[in-house]
Amino acid sequence: MSVSSRDTAEGAGWGAAEPGTYKGLMPPEVRKISWLDPRMLWAARNGVLASLFGDPTGRTRSRWVAQREAAGAPADKVIRRDDPDRFSFLVIGDTGEGDDPQYAVVPGFLKEGQDTRFAVLTSDVIYPVGGADDYGPKFFRPYRDYKAPIYAIPGNHDWYEDLAAFMRVFCDDAPPLPPEPAPRPLSRARLRSLLWHRPREGDGQQLDEARKLRSDPAQLAAQPGPYWAIDAGPIRIVGIDTGLLGTIDAEQGAWLREVSKDPRPKILVTGSPLYVDGEHHPCAIEGGGTVDEIVRDPAHRYVAAIGGDIHNYQRYPVRVGDRTIQYVVAGGGGAFMHATHTIPKVDVAGVGEDDFRCYPLRGDSLAFYSTLYGRRLRLRRFFTLTEAEAAVVVAERLGMRLTRAQQATARVTWRVRLVAALLGAGRRPDRSARLRLPVRKLYTQLFSPSSATYSPPFFKCFLRLDVGPEAIRLRCHAATGNLAQELDPPVEDEVTIPLVRAR
Repeated sequence: MSVSSRDTAEGAGWGAAEPGTYKGLMPPEVRKISWLDPRMLWAARNGVLASLFGDPTGRTRSRWVAQREAAGAPADKVIRRDDPDRFSFLVIGDTGEGDDPQYAVVPGFLKEGQDTRFAVLTSDVIYPVGGADDYGPKFFRPYRDYKAPIYAIPGNHDWYEDLAAFMRVFCDDAPPLPPEPAPRPLSRARLRSLLWHRPREGDGQQLDEARKLRSDPAQLAAQPGPYWAIDAGPIRIVGIDTGLLGTIDAEQGAWLREVSKDPRPKILVTGSPLYVDGEHHPCAIEGGGTVDEIVRDPAHRYVAAIGGDIHNYQRYPVRVGDRTIQYVVAGGGGAFMHATHTIPKVDVAGVGEDDFRCYPLRGDSLAFYSTLYGRRLRLRRFFTLTEAEAAVVVAERLGMRLTRAQQATARVTWRVRLVAALLGAGRRPDRSARLRLPVRKLYTQLFSPSSATYSPPFFKCFLRLDVGPEAIRLRCHAATGNLAQELDPPVEDEVTIPLVRAR
């Protein structure tokens, strides 16, 4: 087994390493996404409009669900498979930018996925706005050699065109919804409608050709809608659709409560993680209650909740009564990397730094961003930190020990401290709590790397879950874009989740 970033700098992908073979999988021409492009931000405006003028997602989702039920989809939205008591599946999230970081994940994904029964794609299948013609280079082509079905839940980007392409691809080629009556004049809904982004005319003409890349009968899967449950061997996997704003409507909430009553152990898959960046986000349900209340109810037997949306890996083992629920962030499947070095020292729901896991390590995240901004600002000599410098200064700022087992000691100079501060390196929880959220948003979203990152290490990841009657083994595998990690994807984190209650 190859060494991981927790062992050595080379295991993280730093240094002079041989590049991987992933470029041979890519299309000849790659349309690069940059979230610094105002045209891209304008195309992805629907989330902002929903925040300002009301969110229509719940109503639109209800119409999609009604259409699928009329077409014969099961009313309980349960996919019943014939998996044995012992099987494996993959989870990958926030994939679809269609560039080097996404394709760099594919070789390891295929290697670890050879004997898996299916995969689950959680959140943001296609960037920037879920367009139908983007599915060729960003879904069908990269995963054409994965020989099992792929189920998906949409993220906010898939909703930027009202989920039309997602429903065509994953829900038995669902036809477009009929237009709704025009909103009342001078209403908020009317103003939202005038500004709303919609699919461009003629979008989807290449979709039928793209489908041929994953047309083997063993690869095909039709799911009952944008949210669903999968009965697989001894477990039930429940996927919820958190729409544009990270909440769920009353209809889906009622379904979630009902489907959670099944006596099998369960894993929740969601587009919005319930614990992330050291904070708890329980996910509101329209009309009252939260998703996490349902997950925590011991009668429902949830053992894990896996969310996308944030483009890295995090794990919070939260003690709930006499059991531990593993709350996981798994959005590192291909989109630009959200920083981990801006996460404050973890102290949430009884989970501290000794229990918390993340990938990339905070020091590697800071080194990655320092290299990026050094290049962007043409200040490489000033901004660029070595991985050792970055690790030491993050440990100093958080008051924690170094993570890497073989971490070299580096001298922390005024320059190193200044760069760490400018790039929002994490603070202790007792320092300027009001500043933490704006700093993270500034450096990890507004000025995110996106397609400016075209050389390894990329710090991408995917999950493999090995299920048995007694336990699930969850492993986070790294993908850096370097050949060593491609041939033998290192395990960055591993946990065994018991399914049988102790007596």
